[in-house]
Amino acid sequence: MKFISRLIFFLLFVTILGLVIAYARGYRFDYKNQTLSSTGIIAITSSPKTAKVYLNNSLKGVTDTNLTLSPGDYQVDIKKEGFTSWSKKINLKGELVINLDAVLFPINASLSPLTNLGVIKAVPMQDNDKMIVFAGDGIYLFEAARSQLPFFAPLKTIVKKSLLPESVDFTDATVSVSPDLKQAIFEFGKNKQSLSYLLSLEEENQEVLTLPLSSKTTLIDAWEKQKKDNFLKILETYPLDFAKVASDSFKVVSFSPNETKVLYQALDNLSLPPMITPPVIASNQTLETRSVKKNALYVYDKKEDKNYFVGNWKSELVNSPIQWYSDSKHMVIEEAKKIMIADYDNENRQTIYSGPFEANFFTPTSDGKIIVLANLNPEANKLPDLYLVGIR
Repeated sequence: MKFISRLIFFLLFVTILGLVIAYARGYRFDYKNQTLSSTGIIAITSSPKTAKVYLNNSLKGVTDTNLTLSPGDYQVDIKKEGFTSWSKKINLKGELVINLDAVLFPINASLSPLTNLGVIKAVPMQDNDKMIVFAGDGIYLFEAARSQLPFFAPLKTIVKKSLLPESVDFTDATVSVSPDLKQAIFEFGKNKQSLSYLLSLEEENQEVLTLPLSSKTTLIDAWEKQKKDNFLKILETYPLDFAKVASDSFKVVSFSPNETKVLYQALDNLSLPPMITPPVIASNQTLETRSVKKNALYVYDKKEDKNYFVGNWKSELVNSPIQWYSDSKHMVIEEAKKIMIADYDNENRQTIYSGPFEANFFTPTSDGKIIVLANLNPEANKLPDLYLVGIR
């Protein structure tokens, strides 16, 4: 009798344990069909919070929330008044959790002036919070981190114009910055009469010396080699097959701030083989592109082994029309005289600024804003200035 009671208790315990495990794995009892069926979960978060969540056009609540659903296809839309909307098509499978993190941006971004000296030319550096600014009386270093004051932040002087020859024209200046961001070569003119100077970016230069052509070439070659070595060092953290293909057939444009994704331009037509097998479960469901076309721009995500087409780099553009946003989940894109932001897989493209700005110049900051060069009053001002587009 005692044995039977223990057996019943054991069987009851195993049954309850099985039900708990089944529930935890997403199984639910279907009262209509009197069956136990698997479910999946869509975990939805957003920034800012309390955005409305629509599932197949039906309001299901606000973020942050978890939706337990039967397997199938779903259209998820996240909306908040005054902000851009976000959407994603999901194929939900049983026992799996799909995480959606939507970032919404203000429809009407704020615009704040950063300089008032008239900028002839601005050159962003690898550190997105710094740029070299050419103005009428000199060359300056602008640091975005110092501009969060209620007045114009002082610019750090690199060199005064009076120390340079009168023939120097800032409009045709080219800049090559050292990998450690401590020095730069400034070149003025494109012909045999061009002048080059090696200047410090850490302190004001009290004198300038012309850099011979042979020294300039040697120094730039050494810097380019160092930059390439730095890229290859980061690529070592990527799947081995991808790193090999990238070093032979890709031009690395930039890595995401957290270095888990890379924006690159293909130098040849090729097909990317699977790098991670079996594939990552519950990964991004946006359709990827493994057939890579020459000269096109792509983003590769090393965590999920996904490759996405994001655009083309037109030959006439000096700088890439696509840059990484500070959160490594989005890209900032210049397109049709607008500045747009998109998920890194090229979905949810949204215009964040359509006001006046100098073409082919914009740079994201580390705190989630965008810097543009614009002349808001060309009748009164001959030159543009730097402005901060507040989107967060």
